Amino acid sequence: MSQDLSSISASAEHRPLNSNDYKTLSLAALGGALEFYDFIIFVFLAAVVSQHFFPADIPEWLRQFQTYGIFAAGYLARPLGGIIMAHFGDLFGRKKMFNLSILLMALPTLLMGLLPTYDVVGVIAPVGLLILRILQGAAIGGEVPGAWVFVSEHVPTRRVGYACGTLTAGLTAGILLGSLVATALNTILTQAEILAWGWRIPFLLGGVFGLCAMMLRRWLEETPIFTEMKARKELVDGLPLKQVLGNSKAEVVISMLLTWLLSAAIVVVILMTPTYLQKQLAIAPTEALQANSLAIVTLTIGCIFFGWLSDRFSSGLIFIGGSLGLAVSAYVFYHGVVADPSLLPVLYPLVGFFVGIVGAVPYVMVNAFPPAIRFSGLSFSYNLAYAIFGGLTPMLVALWLKNEPMAPCYYVISLCCVGVAVGGWLLLQGRQEPAALAQAN
Repeated sequence: MSQDLSSISASAEHRPLNSNDYKTLSLAALGGALEFYDFIIFVFLAAVVSQHFFPADIPEWLRQFQTYGIFAAGYLARPLGGIIMAHFGDLFGRKKMFNLSILLMALPTLLMGLLPTYDVVGVIAPVGLLILRILQGAAIGGEVPGAWVFVSEHVPTRRVGYACGTLTAGLTAGILLGSLVATALNTILTQAEILAWGWRIPFLLGGVFGLCAMMLRRWLEETPIFTEMKARKELVDGLPLKQVLGNSKAEVVISMLLTWLLSAAIVVVILMTPTYLQKQLAIAPTEALQANSLAIVTLTIGCIFFGWLSDRFSSGLIFIGGSLGLAVSAYVFYHGVVADPSLLPVLYPLVGFFVGIVGAVPYVMVNAFPPAIRFSGLSFSYNLAYAIFGGLTPMLVALWLKNEPMAPCYYVISLCCVGVAVGGWLLLQGRQEPAALAQAN
């Protein structure tokens, strides 16, 4: 793995963050939050969407299954979209793909809010919904790795961890925004109004938000690293992905394992647990969602904190300590709430903070690949792993729950063991030493 971000760029200077850096971080994080809102809002409205886009006479379980199948299609489309956009991002520029990804997300989201229902156009309705969801998946596949690469190549080397953590916090804030919009919708409108027309509002808002974010991103500049590589004619020859698979196999494996940890923490603790609390522990939906919102807030803080740590300590130490913290807090949370449900507002934010270890993941990945193939290497590893593990995790946990009430807890702890193992490997290899320590040495 590359010890530093780049040997050819002025961004490798050990300078403080300036106004342009903060502008880049702010616009990238804002765009990421709005784009992630567009991707995730579907799951908050799945129950209502299922009633509009499938026949009324099919069993409820089948309608829900088909709806979540369309939701899952977005995950399955991530690798292809991410690989294609990363390919062109390594050849023609980060900024172009960064802007394209948000356009590909905003327009499908807007169209989802305008789609005719099954009662009006029949089978065309679910097919149209599926196509739009696939476009969303392709967009998010390019957005997340593209955003990490973009901010990491703009800021000074010794601030890359903070930049990536801040960007990741922006993505998690998109989940919070989706939760808040869904909660507001259910508070302001009656269920009849939501079913009749209100369900369209979050999609229409998402489309408008995305288009606004795209306009704001016009003020961003191409990364200094890519600009200098292009000027020196040092861009990769041929297919960037071919070089990734040929020369960076170990880096791909490590990046995929860390993505597995990331997906397990986000999908299980943040996305699945509110339903788990309601169905397994009979906790009221309002209480579960309010505690979930608090957990997302602490997760956002945790992402920035662990990203900040990445600029000061070895990544190996951070993943060993952070993974152990997540394992212990997950055990305390799930067992503690079973013993005393009144502890939910305290314990959920605690485990949410340690889920913030995901904020240190992009630091490792952007350092893993050389600049010429960085976008492709990161995108391939992240999106393939997320498509596999992000898609399989809910099914694995659901099957495990049949025989083990603490399945979410033990699944997260199992992945924390993976995080500790990766951290140990990084330490043994002497990899991922932060720029601040490297300069001191």
